[in-house]
Amino acid sequence: MKIAFLHYHLKTGGVTTVLRGQVAAIRKVCDTLVITGDRAGTVLPCEVVEIPEIGYDRPESPPQAPEPVADKILKGISNAWPSGCDVLHVHNPTLAKNRCFLRVLNRLQQAGVHLFLQIHDFAEDGRPGAYFREPYPADCHYGVINSRDREILLRTGLDAAGVHLVPNAIQPLPVERRRPEPLVLYPIRAIRRKNLGEAILLSLFLRNGQRLDVSQPPNSPQDIASYRAWKRYVKEKRLNVNFDVGQKVDFFALVGAAASMVTTSITEGFGLSFLEPWTAGLLLWGRRLGEVCRDFEQNGVRLDHLYDRLEVPFDWFDTDAFFQRWRAAALAAADAYDHALAPEAVDRSLTSMRRGKMVDFGNLDETSQRHILSRLLTDAAARAKLITLNPWIEHPGVASESAEIITNNRKAVADRYAPALYRERLLTIYDRVAHHPIRHRIDKRVLLDAFFDLERFPLLKWGAYDG
Repeated sequence: MKIAFLHYHLKTGGVTTVLRGQVAAIRKVCDTLVITGDRAGTVLPCEVVEIPEIGYDRPESPPQAPEPVADKILKGISNAWPSGCDVLHVHNPTLAKNRCFLRVLNRLQQAGVHLFLQIHDFAEDGRPGAYFREPYPADCHYGVINSRDREILLRTGLDAAGVHLVPNAIQPLPVERRRPEPLVLYPIRAIRRKNLGEAILLSLFLRNGQRLDVSQPPNSPQDIASYRAWKRYVKEKRLNVNFDVGQKVDFFALVGAAASMVTTSITEGFGLSFLEPWTAGLLLWGRRLGEVCRDFEQNGVRLDHLYDRLEVPFDWFDTDAFFQRWRAAALAAADAYDHALAPEAVDRSLTSMRRGKMVDFGNLDETSQRHILSRLLTDAAARAKLITLNPWIEHPGVASESAEIITNNRKAVADRYAPALYRERLLTIYDRVAHHPIRHRIDKRVLLDAFFDLERFPLLKWGAYDG
């Protein structure tokens, strides 16, 4: 088969890593081609066609007409294969990083191209700046990376025959285990959704001189502002946390020296961090995300030693100010999505929250999280109460039967997320896309309702950073 891949860019990141893995998985049995808006110096074992017009929008650039852009893509494909491709595999097409992108895809459909649209991230999931108001492509096959997303797309009206589950393949981390140093590695690019404040809180309870190492800084302005504030706070309070360690030391060397890895993220697409540490023989601990972890657990990965919530009392921070920020964020998000939300509905949710005495630390914004951290640093009774509420926190990074968990999970990842299985899954999907037309479309209102849930509305995802 002839498979072409299309993505806005090939810059270092999750989607580029996945795309690279897909090319590697099928290149010995399929002809492959990659079309991108920005090659970014990435080297792939196939031809790469660079078309700048499909890259991210630039503020200074005028709007583009979709027809000439689609024609350039078709020309890139026909130059490689005069008869065209069997499948055009498009990554993250529903994120409005390029405002003419959906119209380009529609033109390609009209030209007879078989589209397979793989969604890694939904704009409806707390990313209003990347939201397309126009309809998503109809009558083509879609791919998702977890069962939750597949179930959501089925509720929006898509046919089960045209929605394919494509969990990522896991390559073992190529590390040589050394004598562990007293470090806990948080291997992330520290965007707000990674919930850095919670990782810092956990570091207060580390023992035997252990420190928390955060690997990479974020890129976006809002994430950078939050990150810098956390760095200032850690420096002011003289906490045992290091930042940007991945810019100073090779990542695999960090993994090889780590005693364990931690995650405190409040949202993930696939959830690579729940699988990779086991391949290096490391214990992963921290926050469990049920919506993505259930797929892993059904495949034999044990994650029962992770916690689902970090309970803190409401009276440990300025709740009135927090509720005001929460209310403003809910109304602003609804406006950004043109989503019908009555102020009374917001007030009812606030009233329900006020009745409770506890809140999940991950649902708070940075201001409230810092209030709680400062209290824990100065009030021994507060530390004792936090342990009472969350007994596991007294021994962070420790799990009973840790050796058995690591052995079990290492085998489960190798068995169920192997590149060979990934190749077979992709080939089966490509055959369906090329030979089985589908008739369906996404109801975008249903899709937004699936994510816009005031019962689960963490400000680290939905609220603007306010310092």
